[in-house]
Amino acid sequence: MKRLRLPRWHNALVALLLMCAIPVGFRLWPHEPLRQWLPSSTAVYDHDGHLLRLTLASDQRYRLWVPLEDIAPSVVDGVLLHEDRWFRWHPGVNAWGLARGAWITYVRHGNPQGGSTITMQLARLMYGLNTRTPGGKLHQAWAAMLLELRYSKHDILEAYLNYAPYGRNVEGVGAASLAYFGKSPSALNLPEALALAVIPQDPTRRLQATGDGGDAVINRWLSVSRNRLFERWVKVHPEAAAQRSLFALPLALRPLSQLPFEAPHFVEQVLAARRMTGGTDMRVTTTLDLRLQHSLERQLHSYVAHRGDRGIRNAAALLVDTRDMGIKAMVGSANYFDSSIQGQVNGTQAKRSPGSTLKPFIYGLGFDQGVLHPQTVLRDVPSAFGPYTPENFDGRFLGPVTATQALIRSRNIPAVYVASRLNNPTLYQFMKDAGISRLASEQHYGLALVLGGGEVTMQELAGLYAMLANRGELKALRTVSTDPKSPGTRMLSEEASFMVMDILRQNPRPDDALTAQPSRLPVYWKTGTSWSFRDAWTAGSFGPYVLIVWIGNFDGQGNPAFVGVDAAAPLFFQIADALRAENPSLAEPIRRNPANLAKVTICLASGDLPNAWCPQTGTTWFIPGKSPIRVSTIHRAVVFDTTTNQPACPPYDPRHIRTEVFEYWPSDLQRVFAQAGIARRQPPALPACQGAGQADGSPPRITSPLRGSTYTMRVSRLGSEQISFSATSDADARDLYWFVDDAYLGRSKAGDALLWQPDRVGHFLVRVVDDHGRSDSRPLDVAVTQ
Repeated sequence: MKRLRLPRWHNALVALLLMCAIPVGFRLWPHEPLRQWLPSSTAVYDHDGHLLRLTLASDQRYRLWVPLEDIAPSVVDGVLLHEDRWFRWHPGVNAWGLARGAWITYVRHGNPQGGSTITMQLARLMYGLNTRTPGGKLHQAWAAMLLELRYSKHDILEAYLNYAPYGRNVEGVGAASLAYFGKSPSALNLPEALALAVIPQDPTRRLQATGDGGDAVINRWLSVSRNRLFERWVKVHPEAAAQRSLFALPLALRPLSQLPFEAPHFVEQVLAARRMTGGTDMRVTTTLDLRLQHSLERQLHSYVAHRGDRGIRNAAALLVDTRDMGIKAMVGSANYFDSSIQGQVNGTQAKRSPGSTLKPFIYGLGFDQGVLHPQTVLRDVPSAFGPYTPENFDGRFLGPVTATQALIRSRNIPAVYVASRLNNPTLYQFMKDAGISRLASEQHYGLALVLGGGEVTMQELAGLYAMLANRGELKALRTVSTDPKSPGTRMLSEEASFMVMDILRQNPRPDDALTAQPSRLPVYWKTGTSWSFRDAWTAGSFGPYVLIVWIGNFDGQGNPAFVGVDAAAPLFFQIADALRAENPSLAEPIRRNPANLAKVTICLASGDLPNAWCPQTGTTWFIPGKSPIRVSTIHRAVVFDTTTNQPACPPYDPRHIRTEVFEYWPSDLQRVFAQAGIARRQPPALPACQGAGQADGSPPRITSPLRGSTYTMRVSRLGSEQISFSATSDADARDLYWFVDDAYLGRSKAGDALLWQPDRVGHFLVRVVDDHGRSDSRPLDVAVTQ
């Protein structure tokens, strides 16, 4: 059989195709991108593009990858003109350049000339080659040709510009432009671009260390090299001759010691979160506003410097924009570099007792659950809530106080009472739902949680106060501009959050002389002081911002000066005033009154609807269908028989009667009035006819045992331990009768307690009845432990 012969041109074609297939195969074969060859730094910016910090890469180099398209063309063209004019046409090796370098170096014994192309220099940088010997140079040339086979000219030039040495531990145009000029590579002018273009040829010679700090500055060699390159540049770009005068000016590179180190606590939090989520972006744009950051730092440092005589050495402040929940400024300690105050601890992330700063949320929950409205009269009197007997900060009791004044004046007893009435959610459930972390069990805190028994961070507290400003919607704080904005979780109704904010707005500034200015920006604020004076707080909002201020020591050491209104509030208002002065256009966001909110007339003495004898009335916000409302019974008319001056019984003889109005205060309030020396006319004892022309009084209210409580006793003491029963009663009541499971226990005078000694465990119903037949009851559980 005759073998088929192919024409010679066919063999040549096959050979040509094979020759083409080899480089195409190299190019198409999967390989690692050049940008992943070496680790990168991270550049952290504020929201306006100001550099906050340039981190070191994992190999302790400043190296920041920048796409070729984001590098100024003058840098790219300057590098090509200075180092490798034939880059776009050679296969990675320039034979003429190598021959010229060998001739000068080995034949003429002049200054060593490498003759390396950009691709060869990239190969040396990537593979760590020793190219000072002929063998090393051949290895470099071979590696360069392999790079050309695998990567495009675009990728090779991009990698070289990002890996080229720029003196000290700075590598790449991205890091060099930030470090030396404080600019991105796209913003460099021609003198700066050409200066960077000549440095990689001899970075240790161009940049010499001077001064005690070893800062890199421009020297004579860099100026000469840059100006020589400019003369060559003008031949290619004649229009650049107009900039010749710029090259006569001195050009100093910023020392590395002056690289920005702004907002250190904030930046470290951002970087830590980035590591946890595996973020790979080398440029991170945050929500921080460097202008606001500097303002907070100035005010806080000045405040601490002037309060050192009172033992105030450390403080922290946090500013959040409620519109997008971005953290705009964060000062985690008074001095990041002061080890004596543990300055590198981020105080905004530390768990601390919040004192009374949680009270606004107790009242908000109470408004939503129909427990009270802003003018409900609460009792600031000695009270026991089961085994818990709270006291006020000043050790005094005010008697009857409205909810508004109770919150403004931070009274503990009313707050604990409101919290004891909350259900679904309780304050504890509310905090859990709000994402407060690391809380112990609800039983662990009890009602002590109301007064700061738990712990929160400044950032968690800022989220809660921003929730009030955002009409009851809780949204996550944001630190990075690309973080998605939270849709929000409803924690309080619009009406309840509005009423809380309205109360906080009425809180007078500590510098009362300034509050008379009606044009001042409204400030909604609340203070807090933790146990043993360990933490002083002020939290609140003004304009679009929420501001949290903390004074204390990270080691928990207390100081009697750490009182919220005295230590933290002045700093809070100092910051707020400074921000307003620096930004005169700062204004309150438009917040319209909730639609389902009304005003109702009430009797000021009781907070209830006025009856016919109420002498003073006012108005209060009211949520229809939620807010409690009833007719006041404080003021009651008593009909007297003028012939006996005793209360009369109907039917009345119009000729011999007169009517007097008396105030009928509950027994606990009467006791406070007596202790305070406040004269109150005692209502007369009413006749057996029950009436004498007056309204029915209020039923007694059990104050101990606490509703829903369980009393746990030791087995060995069952039958000997006692539980105190007490109740408040109307002024017309004289005696209280106590029952346990309908079994009569005993009688006590109004305002006195009765002791009960249980002889078994189980579930009981405690009931009290006054001498007018009015009653109250509540369940009680008794348990034992070993």
